[in-house]
Amino acid sequence: MNTIKTIIADCQTLMLEGLTAIFDSIRNPSIKVTATANNSADLLKKVNLGDCDLLIMDINFPGEDGIELIPTLKSFCPNMRVIILTTYTDRKFVKRAFLNGTDGYVLKSNDSQDLIQGINTVMEGDTYMSDGLRLTPASNRTYVTKAVANLANRFYEDSYTMKQKLTKREQEILHLIADSKNNREIAKELYISDQTVGVHRKNIMRKLGVRSTVNLIKFAIEHQLV
Repeated sequence: MNTIKTIIADCQTLMLEGLTAIFDSIRNPSIKVTATANNSADLLKKVNLGDCDLLIMDINFPGEDGIELIPTLKSFCPNMRVIILTTYTDRKFVKRAFLNGTDGYVLKSNDSQDLIQGINTVMEGDTYMSDGLRLTPASNRTYVTKAVANLANRFYEDSYTMKQKLTKREQEILHLIADSKNNREIAKELYISDQTVGVHRKNIMRKLGVRSTVNLIKFAIEHQLV
């Protein structure tokens, strides 16, 4: 196999440096990191140059959903393979990533050999999903009750996961609420009715588990949702 020209995209500098060091230390396959990016704008710019065989990327960038970027990235470089390398195990994210065109999905909690195996697999034209992931619901034969699982998920939710609860319209309205705009002002800006804004506001508060606009704005800012 020829040298694989690779771009790595992750908002954590240590992850970029660590992966580069791992790839420098192996010879089979031969992987050359040609560029790194720690935000979506930089990633789009570097992939647009077109000299890339493989992109390894996380899906959580500040202010951007990495999964939504995949079709655009592939349009810049149609022959480029994409591997998602992330901590997110939710099957909804995995399914959406593959539907949007990713070739592989690997967990950061797995070892480097899993990633290397994934690279070999996708470069041969196949798709790859690492251990610990699934596209279908888990079997009913589980030792963790739904209530316990939901409680655990609540503790480990972050801004990316929370954003996935909201529709694009709800995210848009949340930003306007955080700008201290009332229902009438939001309705005028979005060309919808006051009543529709009110329904969206209630849905947003319900999904995020807050009971007042003041707490909603505080919650959104603290969790970097706006």
